[in-house]
Amino acid sequence: MTGIAKEAETESAVYKTLLESTKAIPWKIDWKTMSFAYIGPQIESLLGWSPSSWVSAQDWAERMHPEDRAWVVDFCVAQSRDGCDHEADYRALTKDGDYVWIRDVVHVVRNDDGEVDSLVGFMFDITERKETEQKLMALQKELEEFSFRDGLTGIANRRMFDSIMEVEWTNARRNNQPLSLIMIDIDYFKPYNDHYGHIQGDDCLKHVGQILSSAATRPRDLFARFGGEEFVLVLPETDAASAKKVADRCRNLLFKEQIPHEKSPVSPILTVSLGVDTILPTHKDQPLGFIKAVDTLLYQAKQNGRNCVAMGG
Repeated sequence: MTGIAKEAETESAVYKTLLESTKAIPWKIDWKTMSFAYIGPQIESLLGWSPSSWVSAQDWAERMHPEDRAWVVDFCVAQSRDGCDHEADYRALTKDGDYVWIRDVVHVVRNDDGEVDSLVGFMFDITERKETEQKLMALQKELEEFSFRDGLTGIANRRMFDSIMEVEWTNARRNNQPLSLIMIDIDYFKPYNDHYGHIQGDDCLKHVGQILSSAATRPRDLFARFGGEEFVLVLPETDAASAKKVADRCRNLLFKEQIPHEKSPVSPILTVSLGVDTILPTHKDQPLGFIKAVDTLLYQAKQNGRNCVAMGG
């Protein structure tokens, strides 16, 4: 063996040692035969499969989570065929039947004619990173849910009401469908608080919130706390007659609970006043104007003696 050959062999051995000492797993696939020309021994410590068991690209595909397999294989083959370097994240099957998140970084090697000769790349274990990402996503979702939920009653808050109202207003205007709104106020809640105390007052708000939320029976109906002792019901695709039935249902549900209110001038049990209106929104109408109109009706119900429903024209 010549000195040059020995030097080349030594250099090759050094590179191989360096590759096999990293956490990244090197590999090479011959494009024509789709067979592994090489895969680092680190693969066995990560997935449990011996290097000798990685014979073809089929082994790579089969050792992938079923939900990831189709899109990852299609994507990698298409990118490789076009000669584009690429990377993909997927769940790899371990010999014990578990899954490990892998990031596969692929480089396309061309021959002198410009044709794809082979694929070389590195597999990285990104399980810990993915788990952290998923925890952060779950936390973000939880925070978003909290931001749209009333802290005391647990039902939707004013922010959620404003968002949903905007969406349903646009839908109603676009589809020429009626939109109904019910505003609800607990009668003489301040005397209730003064008499029973703020802790029981908070419990009362929670209780009323739970009771009245059951009046909204369809998936798109929204029941929310508007503020203080006021609640609101958004009823998409609901005409005036149906909205009146929902308002009556609210009163009946609360009546069945028989919540004592010794300081109420209108009833020995807790009651509510309600303002109800329905609109077919046009481009001339605005949601805020409609909300104010329903709020005026609620005020009218209070002026009429409370414990009643005031309907819009």
